[in-house]
Amino acid sequence: MIDKIKEYIAEVEAFQAQTAEEIEAFRIKFLGKKGILNQFFAEFKNVPNEQKKDFGQAINELKTGAQQKVSTLKDDLESKEEEKGVYGDLSRPAEPVQIGSRHPISVVKNQIIEIFSNIGFNVSEGPEIEDDWHNFTALNLPEYHPARDMQDTFFIQTDPDILLRTHTSSVQVRYMENNKPPIRTISPGRVFRNEAISARSHCIFHQVEGLYIDKDVSFADLKQTLLYFTKQLFGKSKIRLRPSYFPFTEPSAEVDIYWGLETETDYRITKGTGWLEIMGCGMVDPNVLKNCGIDPTEYSGFAFGMGIERIAMLLYQIGDIRMFYENDVRFLEQFRSSL
Repeated sequence: MIDKIKEYIAEVEAFQAQTAEEIEAFRIKFLGKKGILNQFFAEFKNVPNEQKKDFGQAINELKTGAQQKVSTLKDDLESKEEEKGVYGDLSRPAEPVQIGSRHPISVVKNQIIEIFSNIGFNVSEGPEIEDDWHNFTALNLPEYHPARDMQDTFFIQTDPDILLRTHTSSVQVRYMENNKPPIRTISPGRVFRNEAISARSHCIFHQVEGLYIDKDVSFADLKQTLLYFTKQLFGKSKIRLRPSYFPFTEPSAEVDIYWGLETETDYRITKGTGWLEIMGCGMVDPNVLKNCGIDPTEYSGFAFGMGIERIAMLLYQIGDIRMFYENDVRFLEQFRSSL
């Protein structure tokens, strides 16, 4: 009889359950009114006196083991159910994670950087809070120069010599001061101008400006560089350069690409001409080279600059520049594939 009890003790120790129904069936089998323990208690009176002590100890061991097993299994099951309630079914496949998207400004900026990197241009950066020398004076814009009015500037009130940069040409000045030719760099960054916000202009926008300084650099080098760029970014192989004026380049030009007149949209954005202005450029003025410690009799160079927002508006046919800054998820999600 004692050997039979020991078999049940081993069965209790080995028992495992995954559901409340299995635990309840186990409890009834051992601890119920008609369970195994009550059957052994009923047999106790028929056990010889010399075996009663060992028999009683075995029954108590079985009873204690069965009760502890039921309690432990219930606690484990409740713990799992609680986890499931908080975290869901941990055995299920994970929910798909939505991939974010880059901002269209970042997408276009990275495309421009990659194109110029392929022909040897590095990337230079500088502070957004500038001094008058790097933003104006070194760029052939001395104090009271009328061309300063071309760029409505945010000045820092506590110091009239400190301002928010109006172009990333200030980065080029710093680069020329600290590096000897040959120089081949582009300067992407955020700039600030005190302009009214509308569908076509904003007080905060982004520029990429390029600079190439070396011996015997010509206007033909500039034209070929810009032609390569427009082919790579727009897929357009026809450009024109119109005479223009910038204080820090001489001669200066505006760059147009031939967009075409194939659709109604082409007519609208080109005003029926087929041409679109995309940037300004020119040969670096000798005074700028001299201000930055470069001998203009030995070196020459060209510079160019474009607004990233304007390029993005052309590439993606966006009609309102303010959309770049409103963080409308419906707008930004359209660029999810542009990683």
